[in-house]
Amino acid sequence: MLDFPRWKVISIWLVLLIGVALAIPSLMPAGISSRLGLAGMPHINLGLDLQGGSHLLLEADTADLAKQNLQKMEETIRTEMRRGDTKIGIGDISTANGRLSFFVRDIGQLDAAVERARSQTQAVGVTGQRDWNVNVVDATRIVMTPTDAGIANSVKNAMETATEVVRKRIDSLGTKEPTIVREGTTRILVQVPGEQNPAALKALIGKTAKLEFKMVDMTADPAQVAAGRAPAGSQILPFVKEANDPANAPPRTIAVQRRAILSGDDLTDAGLDKDDNGQPAVRLKFNASGGRKFARATQENSGKLFAMILDNQVLSAPRIDEPILGGNAIIHGSFTTDSANQLAIALRSGKLPVDLKVIEERTVGPQLGADSIHAGVVASVIASVAVIVFMLVTYGRFGVYANLAVIFNIFVILAVMALFNATLTLPGIAGFVLTIGTAVDANVLINERIREERRRGRGVVQSVELGYKEASRTIFEANTVHLISGIIMLALGSGPIKGFAVVLLIGIFISYFTAVVFTRMLTAGWIRRNRPTEIHI
Repeated sequence: MLDFPRWKVISIWLVLLIGVALAIPSLMPAGISSRLGLAGMPHINLGLDLQGGSHLLLEADTADLAKQNLQKMEETIRTEMRRGDTKIGIGDISTANGRLSFFVRDIGQLDAAVERARSQTQAVGVTGQRDWNVNVVDATRIVMTPTDAGIANSVKNAMETATEVVRKRIDSLGTKEPTIVREGTTRILVQVPGEQNPAALKALIGKTAKLEFKMVDMTADPAQVAAGRAPAGSQILPFVKEANDPANAPPRTIAVQRRAILSGDDLTDAGLDKDDNGQPAVRLKFNASGGRKFARATQENSGKLFAMILDNQVLSAPRIDEPILGGNAIIHGSFTTDSANQLAIALRSGKLPVDLKVIEERTVGPQLGADSIHAGVVASVIASVAVIVFMLVTYGRFGVYANLAVIFNIFVILAVMALFNATLTLPGIAGFVLTIGTAVDANVLINERIREERRRGRGVVQSVELGYKEASRTIFEANTVHLISGIIMLALGSGPIKGFAVVLLIGIFISYFTAVVFTRMLTAGWIRRNRPTEIHI
């Protein structure tokens, strides 16, 4: 039990010294760290409550999602009924009252129409319930109604996608350790440490970024367009308001065909660029399929106008002077460098499947974070000093070993957190202080057990061996209980709870190593060198 070969002693000291070296950059001010060339070393990230930042709570517009689903199903039914050699004639499709209904012109094709409509529905969950109910009413009218299971599944899928899109957009800003988690069924919590411009953050993550290319309806009467009336198969869309437009000027509108010739789903990349006049623009790159569609559309519509549409607003409507080949395009508009870059990020990360509205917004200033750090450091120092004094007075030499274990414990925890790029929060500091107490508890158990063995009349070496052996079992069992609690908090918690759990879990492993293995090595070395006949503990 007290036998420590040289290789093991060297290994333990090496681990501890590396831990100290890796912890130092995180303890230095950023300026000093940069001057010493340590800026590239692993650092601990500070959470929102320590360095300040932005806190947003987003809520999905489920009514808009239901409207989108109706529109998609409408387009699908129109396409499906015209598919194949046997086309099915249907009347106008109605989407009133959240349902989709249409009548079949030839009653002899009713059963085939019902079958085609049902083939576009899907089973949801383990019950096999469909996402749409298909019923026949009034002899020739088919009504499709979204089911509760279908609506719930649609919301679930949309929120999963929206969470990932928001994560990609924020990661593109280069921020460290943002917190992006689902809350309930329709909300997303976003916390971005270090971000002091919530307006820009809202503009970025709230942009739906639904990009479409549609042909302008050249047959539309300008007077009718101005009155808000579009020809069949077309729609009226407003232009994006430019910075030099008068505040009270009515929006300019244009009639475009409903069918998109290309969408943002065909994009592979988007980036900041300059147009022919040197103004900021957004460069687009399409995938192979999108490139072919874009080339074909520009070849077939030479001399016509096509509109670049973002979130149902027309960015520009240039004329097609020649076919656009190669799968690349440039979006022009009244962009600044920042707005063009934000649009490129939004397009690159994909469109949001559902509109997100900010229902709660907070900005945490860095001064509040500095106060929290100061209070946490003061609490940690007071706790550490009190523990060190207590251990010295109570256990003498063994108290010195325990205090060294506590000091190395602090450095190694910081080093591990830096290596894993972990985020330190205010609850994390609380967990930090708690691990100091946990490390000392382990040494208290060991020292008291050694005292007990000495009272029973055992020799020094035997007392120390039994003290470490028996106490280690108790320490291991206690830490296992802490470990289970920490894992549950990490898995099920969010925000502050996770911050506490991260430090707690790291501290459990490190404190066991320093409090049991390291102090045992020091004790074994002292006993081998001095061979004491009595110990004062």
